[in-house]
Amino acid sequence: MKRAFPALLLSALTTAPVCWAQAPAFPAKPVRIIVPYSPGGSTDVVMRTIAPRLAEEFGQQVVVDNRPGASSTIGLDLAAKSPPDGLTWGVPNIAYGANPSMIRKMPFDSEKDLIPVTQVSVVSMVLVVNPALPVRSVKELLALARARPAQLTFGSAGNATANHLAAGLFMQRTGTNMVHVPYKGGGPAVVSLLSGETALLFATVPAAIQHINAGRLRALGVTRARRVGNLPDVPTVAEAGVPGYEAIEWNGVMVPAGTPQPIVRRIYEAVAKVLAPAEMRERLLAVGAEPVGSTPEEFAAFIRNELAVWSKVVRELQLTAD
Repeated sequence: MKRAFPALLLSALTTAPVCWAQAPAFPAKPVRIIVPYSPGGSTDVVMRTIAPRLAEEFGQQVVVDNRPGASSTIGLDLAAKSPPDGLTWGVPNIAYGANPSMIRKMPFDSEKDLIPVTQVSVVSMVLVVNPALPVRSVKELLALARARPAQLTFGSAGNATANHLAAGLFMQRTGTNMVHVPYKGGGPAVVSLLSGETALLFATVPAAIQHINAGRLRALGVTRARRVGNLPDVPTVAEAGVPGYEAIEWNGVMVPAGTPQPIVRRIYEAVAKVLAPAEMRERLLAVGAEPVGSTPEEFAAFIRNELAVWSKVVRELQLTAD
């Protein structure tokens, strides 16, 4: 028996690596990305741009599943209640930070039921007005808004959308009061501004830039902390008169709580790898998105900040999505 033991130990040591090597790689099945908005918006376009490359990276089909409704909570609730195996992803955006304060009965816990994996991209916004409005700067707009409280109207793609929240933050930081006019999508909101139905809009740069270049809309400031490349002469809202102001549309990947950390890490590494090539960066920039690819820890910190910032704005302005 003593002679047999070393042989058995040697056999175990030599065969164990083989067993580990033969463990199934993640993912062993197709991946579903739940986009909580209708097809065609910036979040949907970004995910559909990277999905084919993710499929190549994983060696599995990657499907984008649009589940719109209730300011993104329908789709994200579905993701939160999916098995924690990494095969179902939810795609949050700016509404994620505001929804817990805007919706009276959230179907899931935004701080506990989903795990941040990575921020995929940011989409710049720009404050634009109809040229008929007699303002040419943020300071002139503020003067007009203060002279006409609750008279200037701003459009949005709906409650708790990026347009709505950016305007809410602007009012909170400046002490102004303007009237929200929600539409069923970003396209109709732009059309309403072009027609003069509304006075101003915090639009995504892709939705507004052709109208700015054609002189149909006047750009007063971009909402990022720095100027954006395709509007180099337009100042930031912060430098134009509202210090500290920043509001960005963003999107990312989250998975159900309980998903094993090695799988979370594998998803992050795959997304970051897909976003890294210059060719992918150019493709995303062409649709107005700037790739990020942050770590799970960085994205978790970003999410905590978004929840803190937007909950304060929602409370102070009494915004609601119901």
